[in-house]
Amino acid sequence: MRICVYCASSNQADSHYRAAAFRLGELLADGGHTIVYGGGLAGSMGALADGALSKGGEVVGVIPRFMADLEWQHPGIGDMQVVEDMRERKRRLLTGSDAVVALPGGCGTLEELFEAITLKRLGLYFKPIILLDTLGYWQPLDAFLHKTIEQRFMNPEHAAMWSLAAEPEDVLPAIRNTPEWDAHARERAVVR
Repeated sequence: MRICVYCASSNQADSHYRAAAFRLGELLADGGHTIVYGGGLAGSMGALADGALSKGGEVVGVIPRFMADLEWQHPGIGDMQVVEDMRERKRRLLTGSDAVVALPGGCGTLEELFEAITLKRLGLYFKPIILLDTLGYWQPLDAFLHKTIEQRFMNPEHAAMWSLAAEPEDVLPAIRNTPEWDAHARERAVVR
């Protein structure tokens, strides 16, 4: 599988986040999966790549030119794709992926995650979206998204667009156990 991983570049966040990212990288590499991520060296981004590379895994980085000019890219990534802007980066990360995994992160991670969820709701992306819930990070967002359903901004079926995995070891089983999002997604996109 080609797995798109959204993650943060902060080295200031709790070290548990970087440890979980490193472990996920190891597990995905051990499973023979290709990781495509934002190409960064710092924070969970770098830890994810380091974990995969430590196991001989295949890692693809996608980084905007301005970030490459600032030398924010991971030097160990052989397949580093430099794109013109953030929009192209998001498109390239998601296109052709067999799953999305979102690690805890800030506004960039949230923006990428919400785009993937929106595309899934609209029937433009059909693959699993898994939130690695390190230190319970995604619990408030999960509750908020369920509130959008309760308040009738989304349909009850939309709660199946994402799922949480407590530990890195739970990510691949969560991907495998996610029911296929079908072609009827567009019929469910409008709130009934």
